Parts: sequence; C-alpha cells; structure tokens
Amino acid sequence: MHHPALPVRILRALVPTFRYWAQTEVHVYAFSIAANVLLSFFPFLIVSMSVARVFFNQKTTLAALDVVFRDYLPGALSQFLHSDAHNNLPQGKPFQLVSIVLLLFTANGIFEPLEVALNKVWGLPKNRSYLRNQLMSLGLIFACGGLAMLSLGITALNTQSVAGNSVEAFIKLFFLKIAAVPLAVIILFLVYRFLPNGKPPLHRVIPAAIGVGLLLELLKYVNRFAWPPFDDKIAREYGVFRYSVTLIFVGFIVSMLVLAGAEWSARGYKLFKKEAE
Repeated sequence: MHHPALPVRILRALVPTFRYWAQTEVHVYAFSIAANVLLSFFPFLIVSMSVARVFFNQKTTLAALDVVFRDYLPGALSQFLHSDAHNNLPQGKPFQLVSIVLLLFTANGIFEPLEVALNKVWGLPKNRSYLRNQLMSLGLIFACGGLAMLSLGITALNTQSVAGNSVEAFIKLFFLKIAAVPLAVIILFLVYRFLPNGKPPLHRVIPAAIGVGLLLELLKYVNRFAWPPFDDKIAREYGVFRYSVTLIFVGFIVSMLVLAGAEWSARGYKLFKKEAE
C-alpha cells in the first residue's frame, strides 16, 4: 500500500489546527489570556524578586533575572528589563502583600478564558461556576508559580556558583535550559489535565504537554531572528506603549500554541461522549 510522503502527512495533521486557529472565538480566548498576562507580569515580577531575595542577595537575584529575560523575552523588552542600572525592575521590600493579592486576582483572569477554551475543545458543555473556577485557578497559580520560582532558584544558584570565567554565560544558559523545558512541560500538563471541567485522558494530555513545551522552547530561537524587524515597527507605531504591546503579542502567540496543543490532544476524543457511555 502506498503511503503519503512525510511532508504530506504532517500537512494533513496540521490542517485541523489551522482551521481551529481560524475560528473567531479562539482569537477571543487568546487575546483575553494575553491581556491578563500583561496585567500579571509586573506583580509576578515583584513577587518573584521579593521571594528570591529571601534566599539570595540582590546581585544574585538580578543576575538570575537577567539570564531569564534574555532567554525568554524578545528584543527591546528584554533590554528594557535588564538595563545596566536595573532601574526598570520593580523595587520594594522583601515581602509585597499588595503585589501578591494583585497577582492572584490578575492571574486568575488567565485561567478563566483558558478553562472555557479547554472545555470547548474537549466537548464539555458546562463550565465551572465562577467560585469553583477561582479555586481551581488559585491551586494552579500556586503550583505553576512555585515551578516558575524553582526555575528562577536553579538559575540563581548557578549564577551564584559560576563567576569569572569565559564560559560563564554558556553554563548559566545551559542550566536554565535543563530546568526550563521540563518545568514548562509540567506546567502545561497541570493546565491540560486539571483546568478542564472533566478528566482528559493522560495518554492524550502528556504528549500534548511535551510537544507544546518543545515548541515554546523553539519559539525563543525563532524570536531571535524574526522579532527584530517586527520590534522596530512596534517602536514606530506604538512609542511609549511598545513594551505593553510586546507582552500582548508574546502572550497571544504563546496562548495560540497552548490552545493548539489542547485542540490536538482532544481531536477526535470528546469527553462528554465518553463519560456518557
């Protein structure tokens, strides 16, 4: 029996995802998530710095954040946040209660549209109540935030232990990569598995989390080549708002990839049908 060539099979597998991306409601979900990422970013940064300073000194904390910014954020936004004087980073006391409360409120907003989107792809007709969604979101915030802090801590430990040699930057980045990819996969697994108002099967969720985690890592390298001309256009068009717009665009792209992974994992498998049988 003749089998189609590999590129043809890949294209056939991607066509349903492109159709999913073309749906208007998917863009609504992604932009809603991205807007809440923007609102959550600086409160999360303040909380991260406050917690990190409990375990590390100011210099180590800033050095670790510099490595993370250069790796995760595109172009000018990364440069803005890791300026030599670090005067663009939030400054404050070791414990920021207001920032924690603000972070919890805004981060919960990320999981509301995400739950609705995941319920849709899995064929779940009913969303959680607002209170139940907030409780689930709170649990995911602590779990995902804890993993993000663990990644920052690993980077800070490495930054603290490696200094003054020609391969310092490479070693820092190497340890960050070792920590970042598995932690991203775990965060995606938690979201895909527990956020929908049902029980997605593990054999569908785990491959999706791994695949999207690797795609998000690949996205960093794509950004390094594709983002600079786009960033110049953003600077001309949006001026002082360029950094907010950058966060919105990055949040939107990441959200679309996360939703694509959910669509792929749920393709041909509708939970409400399975649960009714």
